[in-house]
Amino acid sequence: MLKSKLIRFALPLLLLFSNGSENSVAGSKQKSPDSQTGATGTLQKMIVESGSVTMDLDLNRLNGTAPATTGSSRILSELRFAIAANSFFPILVFNDLLRGPQPGSMALIPQNSATLPAALSASFKQLVVEKLPSGGASDLAVRDSNTGFTFFNIEGHQYQYDANAQSLAITNGRLLISKQFANALGRPSEAGSLVGQISIGAALQPTEIAQVVNGQPKSVVMPPLRGAAGGEVPALVAGPDVIVGDVESVDQLDAAVGTQVGLAIGTDSCNNGDQPVDWFALPQTDHPVVPQNLYRMSGGASNNDRFEQIGQSWVKHTFEALQGTVCGTCNQNPPCNPGPQLCPGCSDPYTAGLNGNQDLIGSRAWINPFTGSFPSNADDHSGHVHNGVSHRILVETSDLVPAQNPGATYFGEAAYISPHEYTWCQSHPDQCNMFNNVSHRQFTVSGGPTTFSFSPVSPTVRMQPAIQVWAGTGATVNQVEPVPGNDGIIFVGYKVTGPTAGVWHYEYAVYNENLDRAIQSFEVVFPGFEPFSLTNIGFHAPPQHPGWVNDGTFNNLGYSSASWTFTESFTSATWNCETLAQNPNANAIRWGTLYNFRFDSSAPPADSTANIGFFKTGSPISVQILAPLQSDATPTPTPSATPTPTVTPTPTPTPTPSPTPTVTPTPTPTPSGITLTASGRRVQGRHTVDLTWSGATSANIDIYRDGVVIATVPNNGSYKDFIGVRGGNVRYTYKVCEAGTQNCSNQVTVRFGGPPL
Repeated sequence: MLKSKLIRFALPLLLLFSNGSENSVAGSKQKSPDSQTGATGTLQKMIVESGSVTMDLDLNRLNGTAPATTGSSRILSELRFAIAANSFFPILVFNDLLRGPQPGSMALIPQNSATLPAALSASFKQLVVEKLPSGGASDLAVRDSNTGFTFFNIEGHQYQYDANAQSLAITNGRLLISKQFANALGRPSEAGSLVGQISIGAALQPTEIAQVVNGQPKSVVMPPLRGAAGGEVPALVAGPDVIVGDVESVDQLDAAVGTQVGLAIGTDSCNNGDQPVDWFALPQTDHPVVPQNLYRMSGGASNNDRFEQIGQSWVKHTFEALQGTVCGTCNQNPPCNPGPQLCPGCSDPYTAGLNGNQDLIGSRAWINPFTGSFPSNADDHSGHVHNGVSHRILVETSDLVPAQNPGATYFGEAAYISPHEYTWCQSHPDQCNMFNNVSHRQFTVSGGPTTFSFSPVSPTVRMQPAIQVWAGTGATVNQVEPVPGNDGIIFVGYKVTGPTAGVWHYEYAVYNENLDRAIQSFEVVFPGFEPFSLTNIGFHAPPQHPGWVNDGTFNNLGYSSASWTFTESFTSATWNCETLAQNPNANAIRWGTLYNFRFDSSAPPADSTANIGFFKTGSPISVQILAPLQSDATPTPTPSATPTPTVTPTPTPTPTPSPTPTVTPTPTPTPSGITLTASGRRVQGRHTVDLTWSGATSANIDIYRDGVVIATVPNNGSYKDFIGVRGGNVRYTYKVCEAGTQNCSNQVTVRFGGPPL
């Protein structure tokens, strides 16, 4: 069964065969097929693989240094751009004849520079040429990819397609000042004025090829992209390995209900492993499930100070695996059983319509995200009635309206959680591929106040959760695996900006990818006493779905949406929800969700720790962050390379304070040749240990405290362990090893309080 691919081609076919006009191809020199309705042939959906753009602009006119001129008296300056690889600017080609572009954009990479108006200069490195929806005043526009600000509308252009070369030329485009840009220039009367021309040359490559018979698609092939952003899927790895090969689309599937809309994401899964992945439909329980999320990045001068999740869906239960080629060569040979299994190298599509089909999706509450297990009734919809937003990605309209979110960028994310991967890991621990199942893609949002459209900005970034986008803006994002082999992973991100008028802004994000225990508390430990109260304290979480009969939550009440309680002391700032004993449906950070914590402080940042407490079971863990330092405290020097910490439970000290720590390192023989020394001190009363070593030859070093790896860091010879514990009569034993080996140093014990060792 061709399921979603045939659905996905329905719209292009409607556009193609609805009439005999050529209006969708402005100025095209191509001829239409002899017959539209009932046509037979090959329909290709192409995207831009590479290319170049030239804009000839009257910069004197733009900069307001010369009046409007025409003809030979206008002096034009040439701006040159490369087109980003695999820009999503879809082109439809039927029987090698151009049928026209669909909404999408080409990202522009500047190849030279010029003196530009301030607004255009600020957006110069993030410009796109965007195909606008039909029915608008213009067919194409030059816009800012982050803010959506339109600089120029393009008119009068012609499309020319060369089938042999698979190339597209767009010529004779006139650049007209947009109303937005004219207002920004302070010259609103110049809206619509001609200020130059644009030409585009692009090499295309097909992403989908459909064979059409009498107007109906009969088969679909998806050739692998050349040089896809995020990288081609590498050679197949050992074991089953299901990933999201493509985030196809984000779509609103029905009318808004109250202040909310229901969205869904189209996905293509890929098996990046050399073993088949089980894909058995319910009531069998060995198949992947597909959660979908939506995120927004906004805030600050560059609109990237904070990264928030604004929507989450229930999960799609997969039911049959097609064997496509989105990610490369598809091997359907035995022992693979195509259909009930996804074969090595093969892909399987689900459109947004299928992933948002309310009768085929079930509550996340039934799913253990680490093992992938769930009961056979995990999508039981008896006993309740759906409306337009039920079970889909639930988003407040206020989080989408462009005028209410100026400059914000949006990211769709999906994952495939597979029980087959988990069972394989148990029997093949060296072939475990459970932590690369999440991919994301950037989209622009238009429309509102209740109906929205989403256009992809760039190709899918494979095998990375969306929070990694924030890391590219100056934030620090660390992956943490609290109990390797026994539970999932989380990501802890933070970003400190300022000072602005003597105040720093502290922003934290915690993303739970597949940790079943969930997270109940988040404590920011101050490396010194905070002299003033924090201000602008904030918390953010995505909307929870209401309770439904058979939804897997306690008493079918659904998960709470209550904000977390905030507590501030001289030593820390803490947020927490109710405990499991207090409320089994408390608003914990469950799998596939991201929560935010924030405040302002007049104290500058310094290295510190955050303590993370779990909802179901287990001792808290600590991770490295930045936190406010008392202005008269002495900050600890930052290591030359930022470590990527692995966490360990925070030790519990004996409550016997000692005013001065007694620290005596006790070395043991070092047959490996690695020598470790350690010294302890208190920073505002909290235990801190400085480690130095020599003799290691590996690129990275594992840091052990009390027999547990607490961090893996570059081999730069030093590490500072900010433990965050107060009190005395506590000892810590350290060693360092070349990463991933047992080639280790001597052990050193450091004691705080009590008699010397």
